[in-house]
Amino acid sequence: MNKALGLIEALGLTTAVTALDAASKAADITLVGIEKIIGVGKAVGVNIQIAGEVAAVKAAVDAGVEAGNRVGTVFSSHVIPRPHDEVDALIAKFAKNLNKKEEIKEEKKKETKKEVKEIKEETKK
Repeated sequence: MNKALGLIEALGLTTAVTALDAASKAADITLVGIEKIIGVGKAVGVNIQIAGEVAAVKAAVDAGVEAGNRVGTVFSSHVIPRPHDEVDALIAKFAKNLNKKEEIKEEKKKETKKEVKEIKEETKK
């Protein structure tokens, strides 16, 4: 496998989103996960997981860390080139979880729109 896993841990959502934006613009990578981290004091820690070709992930992580540190604090970052098959399975799990979260959000949006429509129809009567 020629893929790599890149990890960026940042303090706060703004820092994490800024890092992810820069990483995505710097190279052809795929977001496979984003998780809230517990245990960073009163602030929210965010871990970003990206995947792609080794050189692309290295460039993306470097760009993400640089951009994140301009607006906040990046705790750590790491690139795992050509991860072991078991780590590769973990990458797939991250991606699957991210997709599930997106599907749940879309379903909730649809339900909310339906409820709003029903309420509007009831108030017109």
